[in-house]
Amino acid sequence: MNQIPARDKKKRARVLGISITLAGMVLGLYFSVNGGFSVNVLAAQHDNVPSKTLEKAFPHSNKCKRCHLRAYEEWEASAQSRSIQTAAFRVSLDRFLKSIPDDQQTMCFRCHAPHILEYPHLVNRFIDEVKSSDPQIDGVGCSQCHLISEVDEGIRPPHPMFTLGKTIYGGYENAAKNLAHESQQLDLYKNSKYCVTCHDSLPQTVNSPQLPDWLGAWKTSKAEIEGKTCQACHMPEALGESANGERSRRVANHSFPGRFGKVRATAVELEFTTQVKGPQSKVEVNIQSLVPHNLPLPHPGWSRLTLDLTILGKNLKKVYGEQRFYERVYADKNGGQTVLDFNAVKILKDTLLQPEEKRIEIFTFPTPPDAPSMDVIVTLSYSPVHGPDEFLKAIEAESTLGRNDRSFQEVQIIQKKQNVPL
Repeated sequence: MNQIPARDKKKRARVLGISITLAGMVLGLYFSVNGGFSVNVLAAQHDNVPSKTLEKAFPHSNKCKRCHLRAYEEWEASAQSRSIQTAAFRVSLDRFLKSIPDDQQTMCFRCHAPHILEYPHLVNRFIDEVKSSDPQIDGVGCSQCHLISEVDEGIRPPHPMFTLGKTIYGGYENAAKNLAHESQQLDLYKNSKYCVTCHDSLPQTVNSPQLPDWLGAWKTSKAEIEGKTCQACHMPEALGESANGERSRRVANHSFPGRFGKVRATAVELEFTTQVKGPQSKVEVNIQSLVPHNLPLPHPGWSRLTLDLTILGKNLKKVYGEQRFYERVYADKNGGQTVLDFNAVKILKDTLLQPEEKRIEIFTFPTPPDAPSMDVIVTLSYSPVHGPDEFLKAIEAESTLGRNDRSFQEVQIIQKKQNVPL
């Protein structure tokens, strides 16, 4: 990894020194024997409040737009840009805050607005911004990502280390000189460990034990072993400008395709066969996950895939339907099922597609009577938000689009059809 400038080292040393002091004070109380990272550490206040205001240390992405229009427009269309803006997040945050002590209020922001790590004393402002439905601060924006200079992998989830100064970090060499900021290339920005600071697991709270991580055995996947990092799929490179007017080169996409975007179409391979045996028919579906992590990631807690079988008989009328779900089902402390994973104390069921897993699903159903043929349709989709009816109504009420909100929309991954003579 390239060296960090000396003056930035000094600033980082100050932050590290504060962090180490705090960690020593709470180590015995909050670190579990398995290396879990307590959210109380996140809520601990710095001995010295940062000298810069929040806006100075983490400027809004609108300011970056002036010179980085391409990256800004891609980011603006991404889920990251809406990390503290969605109705589902507002409803979930409200329920989280009602379920925990005040000193743990920072947990959700740990990933949804990671600059809380430098400004934990402003947590009430972060909360008010979210509740306003029109936050004037970024959640996950340019500065929240490009001021990270190091990742501590010794705790769970891995901890991003910020260096607050005039240097912007990234993956490109030979950045163009400019008056806005200095630039520093770090190999970290092309390494999967950068991404897992937010896509690994929840920090541990007093309400819940450490649960299995979200990604699964990604480090031993074929893709990771062959050097295919998270960025290879979720920040695919193409020829373009990093900054306005700069020479074209291979630059990373900042729309972060996943659930939304073209990358989902290459997430799985799906084939099926149909057998008709008199009054009974059978469909065997073969699914091959092509991604090196669990599919879907089980956060938020309502994330799941739907495998849908639809049979059309005479006059294309639906005569049979069945669905199977790939998900992680959580239980709360009272034993009830919950989609709020921050309230979970154990896992009731885990049917997630494991990294690069092959799975076979078999459906049996009555053969449509009096039909010359039947249409067999198999669809794999990202499911819409689900949960208790009052939870869904709360999201609907919070959204200006109501039930037309994106969270209520199914997102198709792949569909295959077959006409079978009878």
